[in-house]
Amino acid sequence: MVRKSLGLLLVLAVVMSLGVASVSAQDTAMECPEGDADVVIAAGAVGIEFEVVQAQADRFMAMCPNVSISLLETPDLATDRLGLYQQYWEAQTPDVDIYQVDVIWAGIIAPHVVDLLEYVPEGYLDQFFPAMVAGQNIGGVQVAIPWFTDAAGLYYRTDLLEKYSLEVPTTWDELTAAAQTIQDGERAAGNADFAGYVWQGNAYEGLTCDAHEWLVSETGETFISPEGEVNVNNDAFVAALERAAGWVGGISPEGVTTYGEEESRAVWQAGNAAFMRNWPYAYGLGNGEDSAVAGLFDYAPLPVGANGTPAACLGGWQLAVSKYSDNPAAAAAVAIFMASYDEQKIRALSPQGANPTIPALYEDPELIDANPLFSRMGPILASAYPRPSGFTAARYNDASTLFFSAVHSVLTGTTDAKTAVEDLELDLQDLVDEIKASM
Repeated sequence: MVRKSLGLLLVLAVVMSLGVASVSAQDTAMECPEGDADVVIAAGAVGIEFEVVQAQADRFMAMCPNVSISLLETPDLATDRLGLYQQYWEAQTPDVDIYQVDVIWAGIIAPHVVDLLEYVPEGYLDQFFPAMVAGQNIGGVQVAIPWFTDAAGLYYRTDLLEKYSLEVPTTWDELTAAAQTIQDGERAAGNADFAGYVWQGNAYEGLTCDAHEWLVSETGETFISPEGEVNVNNDAFVAALERAAGWVGGISPEGVTTYGEEESRAVWQAGNAAFMRNWPYAYGLGNGEDSAVAGLFDYAPLPVGANGTPAACLGGWQLAVSKYSDNPAAAAAVAIFMASYDEQKIRALSPQGANPTIPALYEDPELIDANPLFSRMGPILASAYPRPSGFTAARYNDASTLFFSAVHSVLTGTTDAKTAVEDLELDLQDLVDEIKASM
């Protein structure tokens, strides 16, 4: 479904060095594109994300009324979203101009997007974290602009930790024990629906993130190394999967194997969980007027495993312009605007609270005062661990699907953990061999 942009709101900056109406923003001088153009953005709708993007579109159109922007609502689950995008790319359709893309899709999207180096103003990319820019550069082609970054953390109920005289858990075993204690107490007090811990257990990219955190925190390695070595068939990962399978129907609802980010947040925000693994976007929403946990929670790094390695999954979303677009210059102008300093600041100040990809914003006094989470994101981002999209490149989705499918089979009781990792090792090795053969 396409939703039309409706209002005209305040604009702080506009884009690009291609047109006539020049505007100055804090990050760089940019200009409106020439001529009339219709631009469609494939946008996420997790939390209030769709509304935030709509507001960005309205601000752009207020400054550049020659550009009409519409939004296409896309699936919440990253795996489903990629599947939708791939249908558009296979058809080479001009129906979508800008794609919101996951940080690990750079190799997948490369054949289908323009080189943004042909459109960004001089010096524009210098303001971003260099590693984030480099991560979206494939063979010298800038396939996307870093828009906001993510690293998952542990949400915890401060009131319940105090009630049960517990500390913030720092290991997975401590989390399991604390979640069980609080769950038992709250259920005994009459809340039969209360869960100790909610997370993302559905068979999709979110489960790859969760299980990747279990693996890295126990072994210090991802499931495919940058050199193409497979690391799943080991006792530590078997034990981690068995522990997680034990959570299902224990400290976590039976239905957690169908949960994505929003299902987890719904349980948490209703006041029915002691702990939640989720991304920073849930922080501002959890403190909203409609939240049962407003003012009653905090956010910490995820627990560590046996080797003491913090391992938050590195996430984040970028903006890419379709090579099949009828209006690539206008689309690039919109994307550059959306990722600009001022727009990232507005987004960070919104209830969505997205983490900027521009380091200077982490020193912005207004942001620090407005969002306490920013002062805590440094250590979490510093310990964030990337998924193996570097080696797998365009085959990353194949690798991830093998990984989360195997993990899901353990969580649902279809396969035991030892058999699952043995089979997964063989499947991933076959994929690695195919990738190496194509190099």
